[in-house]
Formats: sequence, structure tokens, C-alpha cells
Amino acid sequence: MATPEHTDPRAALRSGLPDRYLTPEDLVTMFSLPSVETVYQWRRKGIGPTGFRVGRYLRFNPAAVRAWEAERTALTDAA
Repeated sequence: MATPEHTDPRAALRSGLPDRYLTPEDLVTMFSLPSVETVYQWRRKGIGPTGFRVGRYLRFNPAAVRAWEAERTALTDAA
């Protein structure tokens, strides 16, 4: 009987994380927004992609941004 392969928990954690989290400035560039303030307004209104704080900095998981964009695109296509 084969024994289960033991993996390094740190390696498993690293494989689940993106190479780089996105900044509000990245979202401005990606979506051609007028300013970073738009991203912060979305956050206050709860209508933008889910972000999180790292100290005083706001960061976005690229997968969450892709999911939010896909959802918004589906809503626009359905209208």
C-alpha cells in the first residue's frame, strides 16, 4: 500500500498564492479608470472587486479581480 506523500505546508501555501497582488493603481490601468479615487469609492460602496489591507496598503487578488470582471461582463451581456 502506498503511503501518502507528505508535502511542505509552506510550498502548498506558496502554490496557492499569486505571484503578485494588484494595487489600486493596477486597477486604474487595467480598467482605464479616471483615478485611484474611483477604486476607493468602489470599495466604500461595496461594488468593486474584493480587496484587503496589508498595513495601510490596499491589495487585490488577481483571481478575485478576474471573477469580479467576469461577473460584471455577464451582467452587461444579459442586459
